[in-house]
Amino acid sequence: MAKLPDFEGLAIFAKVVELRSFAAAATELALSKATVSKAVTRLEARLGARLFNRTSRRLALTDAGQKLSERATRLLLDGEAAENEALAQSVAPRGLVRFAVPMTFGLKAVAPILPEFLKEYPDVAIDLHLSDAMVDLIGEGFDAGLRIASLPDSSLIARRLCAMPRYTVASPEYLRRHGRPTHPMHLAQHKCLGYAYLSTPGVWHYTNAAGEQASVRPAGPLRVNNGEALMPALLAGLGIADLPDFIVGDAIASGEVEVILKDWKQAEGAVHLVMPSGGPRPARVEVLADFLARRFAKGKKK
Repeated sequence: MAKLPDFEGLAIFAKVVELRSFAAAATELALSKATVSKAVTRLEARLGARLFNRTSRRLALTDAGQKLSERATRLLLDGEAAENEALAQSVAPRGLVRFAVPMTFGLKAVAPILPEFLKEYPDVAIDLHLSDAMVDLIGEGFDAGLRIASLPDSSLIARRLCAMPRYTVASPEYLRRHGRPTHPMHLAQHKCLGYAYLSTPGVWHYTNAAGEQASVRPAGPLRVNNGEALMPALLAGLGIADLPDFIVGDAIASGEVEVILKDWKQAEGAVHLVMPSGGPRPARVEVLADFLARRFAKGKKK
């Protein structure tokens, strides 16, 4: 396998050509004169050609050095430009943020506040990916994502934005026809509406104030991969559902559904902003994180 080009040697060579002095190049690059000399000597050995004719008073390019100097100078300039652009993006918020968000929460809670963010940061663009599936942030090249759950251990960096309670609910009509469960194990005798992307698929886990635990595998006529899709069947009295506040909160407030099993709670969920770990994040990602934290801290979850 071919070795990478000696980019450092080429850049140092270009700086010596620019300043016509090993000592001046060393000063500008904050290197020792010996380091600069060794880099050029290393490059000459690699290329098999002398690049400078050196005397105590004069430094002149050889034919090989003359031919290489233009490309080396272009390489140095491109490298400086790339670094300056990256530094600018890390300091000033600009550029594209690829952001993965659950479908319904994205539509109800994130999309409505994005215009405010985009007005505040006109040099930042958002690529909003809406899906309830567990997105591989690193593998799919996302800068950040939202997760609504009790997060397991992960290599991702997580920032808690706000609480997001879940409720086990049924319509008044369903409860009149089928009775009101008072213990999680009673759900096994009821029709339940399922959500495919729970952190524990197919199992609802409950705990009461006394620390007792119960787990049930609910079954019923409908299972979906988007929680909002359960609402028509829930309101029609076709079963019991377990849903987060941002989906079912309005229906609870209006009396269209009732909370059951009030003495039993599922694990406390929350909205988390998750980001890949490793290294400082660009300013465009940091300002989005701070903006979301401010907005959701005010209780704007719907």
